[in-house]
Amino acid sequence: MSQLKYLTGYPAETLHQVQHIIDDGRLGDLLRQRYPQIHAVRTDNALYQYTQTIKSEYLGKTQPLSRVAYDSKIKVIQHALGQHHYISRVQGTKLKTVNEIKIASVFRTAPEAFLKMIVVHELAHFKEKEHNKAFYQLCRHMEPNYYQYEFDLRLYLTQLELFGDIYA
Repeated sequence: MSQLKYLTGYPAETLHQVQHIIDDGRLGDLLRQRYPQIHAVRTDNALYQYTQTIKSEYLGKTQPLSRVAYDSKIKVIQHALGQHHYISRVQGTKLKTVNEIKIASVFRTAPEAFLKMIVVHELAHFKEKEHNKAFYQLCRHMEPNYYQYEFDLRLYLTQLELFGDIYA
């Protein structure tokens, strides 16, 4: 079960089912069946536009996005899929606020559902800083399938680590 590190916290029954799928060599096929294509959001500019569209639909009056980019320095191994930064700086007599979102570059070639789940997660931090009930309610408001995508993303990360990319 040590190969299921991305699924810690899930019930033992779920872990046994996943382990059975892995042992049968069906994990990659299962993911490809559920998510047959990868998204087309390849550049930082396209990622910014993608994120801005979601933000304007659900979080219209929040602080503007300063930057959204893929970041090769974010390591999924350290349990980071994306990062959000909210920085306030004094410039002369004005207070300048910077809102940045960085997404691990491994998701540059992943199914769109996984990218959306990560973007929604990072955008939710604009309103809710902590991972509390309100935070996850906001995530579900922006993406009703949030929990399923999160679980499947964890399966995808397990697939990447054990067997490599199924979309390569």
